[in-house]
Amino acid sequence: MDLKFCCAWLYAISKFKKYAESFDIKSILKALVQIKELGFHTTELEAMRRKNLMDELNHRDEIKETLESLDLKVNNLCAVFPELMSKDWRKYIDLFEKSADLANFFGCETIQLDSHMPPIKYLSAQPYDTSIEFDVSLKIKIEQEFNWNHHWDIIVNSIKKCDAIAFDRGLRLCLEPRVHESISNTDAILRLFDWVNSDNFGAVLDCGHLHAQKELIPLSVEKLGSKIFFVHASDNDGRDNQHLGVGRGTIDWEGTLKALNKHNFNGYVAIDIGKLPSQYKLDEEVLSSIKYLKRLNHELS
Repeated sequence: MDLKFCCAWLYAISKFKKYAESFDIKSILKALVQIKELGFHTTELEAMRRKNLMDELNHRDEIKETLESLDLKVNNLCAVFPELMSKDWRKYIDLFEKSADLANFFGCETIQLDSHMPPIKYLSAQPYDTSIEFDVSLKIKIEQEFNWNHHWDIIVNSIKKCDAIAFDRGLRLCLEPRVHESISNTDAILRLFDWVNSDNFGAVLDCGHLHAQKELIPLSVEKLGSKIFFVHASDNDGRDNQHLGVGRGTIDWEGTLKALNKHNFNGYVAIDIGKLPSQYKLDEEVLSSIKYLKRLNHELS
């Protein structure tokens, strides 16, 4: 199996310690330069909330010129809009339409959604709200008016609409199961596939999040098969969803690569590490992760 690597946008978030609306265009351009300097030819880009999306749209020519000057391409645009999974999602569908137009402008292959946190009452900090925090202890209250079946209908209908928008623009839509979110594991997204019922809609195999969900990653690959459009590679010990360098945790990478090879995976593997403990240096961990996967893949082949 030939491995194609790209840089996940978590690198930029970790490097510049910014998230959502605070990620200005100047930081985006600097991040692209540093991603290229690491040796990448391909990267993700994120549109995080309305302000960030509009900044990217307004500066899209400048971003594209920078990408071309660096000989860097964008393969996946992450459209990060929790509003799309809310009861008022139809009011915000224009955010996804604009994101899909932006993805088209940059020549992306895929556009990505997250399922975000369900609309329940949080008695503790809420992950992914204003920053990315991995080691979080949650306390929640299920209020009388919350109904899971109603929330599920919202997710399905919103994703169906987003999938149609993506398809019209020649993009494939993918979703990443993440710890604590409405779609948090392999079987949840399999159920979602049944309800959305579209060949154009697939999964991001996020190894760090799934391992923290106590999943057997090779089995996740077997379950998802050809519905894996994209892989996020990071590692942890299975106790929380840290995104450490590949090989720093307990993920079965040999079994994972074998399973991906069995299902003829030929998409990108994004090095998705960041928010690291102080003993690790981000750039070194990115490069060592690539070396680890290349070496293991060579040994297996």
